Amino acid sequence: MERNSSLWKNLIDEHPICSTWKEEAEGAIYHLASILFVVGFMGGSGFFGLLYVFSLLGLGFLCSAVWAWVDVCAADIFSWNFVLFVICFMQFVHIAYQVRSITFSREFQLLYSSLFQPLGTSLPVFRTIALSSEVVTLEKEHCYAMQGKTSIDKLSLLVSGRIRVTVDGEFLHYIFPFQFLDSPEWDSLRPTEEGIFQVTLTAETDCRYVSWRRKKLYLLFAQHRYISRLFSVLIGSDIADKLYALNDRVYTGKTYHYDIRLPNFYQMSSPKLPKSPLTEHFRNSRPYCDK
Repeated sequence: MERNSSLWKNLIDEHPICSTWKEEAEGAIYHLASILFVVGFMGGSGFFGLLYVFSLLGLGFLCSAVWAWVDVCAADIFSWNFVLFVICFMQFVHIAYQVRSITFSREFQLLYSSLFQPLGTSLPVFRTIALSSEVVTLEKEHCYAMQGKTSIDKLSLLVSGRIRVTVDGEFLHYIFPFQFLDSPEWDSLRPTEEGIFQVTLTAETDCRYVSWRRKKLYLLFAQHRYISRLFSVLIGSDIADKLYALNDRVYTGKTYHYDIRLPNFYQMSSPKLPKSPLTEHFRNSRPYCDK
């Protein structure tokens, strides 16, 4: 106890206080190092933010090492700053290699820049998403899904082309690039349920889409909660867009709308209004949709 108090006394009470300050300022190298430290600590997160931080901090430690060697002539200050410079340099090279090694095909590059990057998704996370998918070509007038026949076993996102959605031969709406082909069908089923399409999806042009198998995607969601939340946001936004498109297209009266692909959200038309073929089809398909 006495030893600790003696150490504290030496550090606080008996430590010499600066009576005079150095009049001349340190050299330009020291001030440059300080500026680099200030600017370097303003970096953001993510891979490119880390590259920014480690590059400026590394330069700052290098300038401090040069200052310690030339102006101060202190071996310990030089050694510490040089070691920190080497650490920052190694971190910068490691991160740069990781970023450079992440390459995608043209479809995935478009998908990332248009849909995932604006949401702040990092390249490593997107690489995990991309590795779980496949790119498929759909020729003109070929069907992605047929009403009452095709099972719901995947989730697909259109990259190029245009898809026409119909029910009983009647047009509902189009699907454009960077929209999901089957988001309502995906959202209508639980992971353990199975179902079939209630609409027909036909390619109006040559199309390319990215597809994830249902079971594989649910396994990915279980392993990565961030990816699960990300797809939840994307699918919810896509369903809302389709809901508005359907409400604008299908109108059954002055105040009543109904939605073919989203049976849980429809409003049936008034009994007094004449029934359309679409209304009859919707009434017949209602037991399946209420599962």
